[in-house]
Amino acid sequence: MNFPYTFRRAAEALPGRINALPLLLYSYIAGEMLAPFFASFIILYSVFFLVRLVPLLDIVLDLKIGPADFIRMFSYIFPYMLVYVIPMASMTGVILAFTRMTNEREILAMKASGVSLRQLLPPVIIVAMAISMLTAFFSISLIPAGNMAMKQLLFQLAKEKIDKGLQQKTFTEALGDLVVYVDNIDNNEQWQGVYISDMRNRKQPMIIMAERGSLVANIEQMVVTIVLGDGTIHNTNVTENQTIRFVRYQLNIPIPSPTRVHGDDVTVMDRSSMTQQQLLQAARDQGEDAHRAAIFLTKFHDRLSLPVGCFILSILGLPLGLQSSPGRKAIGIPLGLAFFVLYYVLNTLGTILSEELIVPVLVGMWLPNILLAGLTVLIFRRVEQEKPIISFWIQNRVVDFFDRYIASLIGKVKQGSARLLRWRRGRHEEDYFDAPEIRANVRERVYHYPNCDLYNCRDCTIRFKDARIAEEAGFTPCGYCHPDQGSN
Repeated sequence: MNFPYTFRRAAEALPGRINALPLLLYSYIAGEMLAPFFASFIILYSVFFLVRLVPLLDIVLDLKIGPADFIRMFSYIFPYMLVYVIPMASMTGVILAFTRMTNEREILAMKASGVSLRQLLPPVIIVAMAISMLTAFFSISLIPAGNMAMKQLLFQLAKEKIDKGLQQKTFTEALGDLVVYVDNIDNNEQWQGVYISDMRNRKQPMIIMAERGSLVANIEQMVVTIVLGDGTIHNTNVTENQTIRFVRYQLNIPIPSPTRVHGDDVTVMDRSSMTQQQLLQAARDQGEDAHRAAIFLTKFHDRLSLPVGCFILSILGLPLGLQSSPGRKAIGIPLGLAFFVLYYVLNTLGTILSEELIVPVLVGMWLPNILLAGLTVLIFRRVEQEKPIISFWIQNRVVDFFDRYIASLIGKVKQGSARLLRWRRGRHEEDYFDAPEIRANVRERVYHYPNCDLYNCRDCTIRFKDARIAEEAGFTPCGYCHPDQGSN
């Protein structure tokens, strides 16, 4: 779309209707941001999907999950991935939109028409706010529900695997240290004639025999229990034997592996499956145990701080997208990725410090957002004033440091490598260069010998065979070099 032409036609066609022009401008900018947002979202989600799929393959194969349960399982982890995908896609969409508009001089046309950088903020704020609210909905509501449903689904599948593994008139060893034999299983899944050998944390097995039994699963509490009736327990030790008769006996059994997804046990109700109210209640229930309470409070504040971080990152994408220009490399995406990684590193660090009570929970969980917001305001003001994001003074200091130390070190490493490669038996150690090559600095009009610390400086782009040719071209030796070295 030829925006300058469209903008001019809209301005000519709307005399006396100034209020309609911002709506046209805002809708145009919003449309430009949403297209790369959805494209980035699809790409990033595909990457996160593959990363998330690999650890689950063992569970899928071990539990023999069918297509329907497979789709259910990934629908439950869908909100979890979106918490990280949406902020990155939102920031990428803003950067790509303004990078394209800058390269095609649309931003220049807007400025020429009297549109300031602050007037471009409303559509970005509206889109960023909508995306942040969507992220908050996923973070606060859908993720706990999805995690809980995921655990219950895997628990149910594991329980079904136990049911399929228990066959009548067969010794079943699918329960780890429990060996179960059932003489008969009726249509109601009731057992007759049960024999169990329990070797859990024992050197000698404990034998349990019962006339009847059944397998009961409590999905909410993630517990599978064998309920036995009318039987005896034979406990054998080295010194004595013990026989216990019972009318009813319950035996909790372990869920067969794998039961862990990304380090989380599916048989445990952890904080990732709790709602916000449950997290606060769990923190209160810890009483004087401040460390345990901080673990639940950090999760509570983490779900609230991530959507705010998504909003700030989206706003930051506007000045980063303006760092491009025709004929100049677009550095908005690399800078955006750097800020994105920085934010999540700070967020992770704040979580660790809060859980260890090194800093208060509110400080540790919200300080990354405060720092990022301040940095965004600073960068926006510099871009608005037509200044670079990083001041020239800092850039010059970095370049000087690189030229003085890093480039010199790299040059010495290259010289040492050349010496090793050119070394021959019987040659003198001083004969490293058959003919020393002179390098000249085009800015300062000076040249350097190979043994000079400034020989590999960034501006040394001209090469001469010897010093005489360099001096004939108008170059002089630098302060660290001596003319008599040219004959060495």
